[in-house]
Amino acid sequence: MRRPRIGVDFGASKIEVAALSPESNFLFRERVPTPHSYDETIAAVVGLVKKAEEMLGVKASVGVGFPGRIDPATGFVQDQTALNGHPFDRDLAQALEREVRLANDAVCFAVSEATDGAGAGARVVFGAIFGSGVGGGVVVDQRPIIGANGLAGEWGHNPFPFSDARDLPGKRCWCGQFGCNETVLSGTALAEDYFGPGARDASSLPALAQAGDARAKAALQRHAERAARALAQVVNLIDPDVIVLGGGLSNMEHFYTEVPRLMQKWQFRGLGRAELRRANYGDSSGVRGAAWLWPLEAADR
Repeated sequence: MRRPRIGVDFGASKIEVAALSPESNFLFRERVPTPHSYDETIAAVVGLVKKAEEMLGVKASVGVGFPGRIDPATGFVQDQTALNGHPFDRDLAQALEREVRLANDAVCFAVSEATDGAGAGARVVFGAIFGSGVGGGVVVDQRPIIGANGLAGEWGHNPFPFSDARDLPGKRCWCGQFGCNETVLSGTALAEDYFGPGARDASSLPALAQAGDARAKAALQRHAERAARALAQVVNLIDPDVIVLGGGLSNMEHFYTEVPRLMQKWQFRGLGRAELRRANYGDSSGVRGAAWLWPLEAADR
């Protein structure tokens, strides 16, 4: 009998735990606010997992997605939450008395969509998240590529490619570098392009453009060109079958009407036919992908 799997999606404002059946249907799902302290965070995750298992009547595998990485040199989390500087995987495994698998939340998004979402059936899938930040994950044959240092797919902090005088020297990124993809492709970057410095919300731009606002149309067109350049670089590097788009900006139509056409200019010799697809599962992909970090055969052990 196949066991259910539990996924944990850890964010700055909420922790979500979900149990999936072997057919990937939700059996249990609950969210709680993210605590401010590390010890309270461990307790919150353990409490939700135990609550799910009480309902399931069976012990399950646990996978966790979080907005950071584990430094292989120290074993400590590197991110901007209460997990930072702690051996979260080891402490959670000890508290739950079992092995726990962790991955960056963008990787979990890509795993979910590659397994039975918008990238189902494709061998190589790149999951690209366009939100307040920019992230990504690489999945091959439905398994995530993590990398030696947990950095595979971290395209948001690669230099914005094919730059010209308009782009240089680029804005300083929070990571300390200049001109990262995130500084020109995030929702914040798009909002500032139209509204000016300090703006954060770009969600109104498509409606403004639809109503005839020429400046909104121009901002969206610039964003489409920039996204095309950055995604063309992904195609040149890993040649994915499918690129699945997630995050708040991914619902904007310019990603599907303009970006695929524009990408051809920067792809090597115009080659590459990676299909851009909208994510199937939206904000559910994180917790689903966390559960999918355990293949069925491994979860049954």
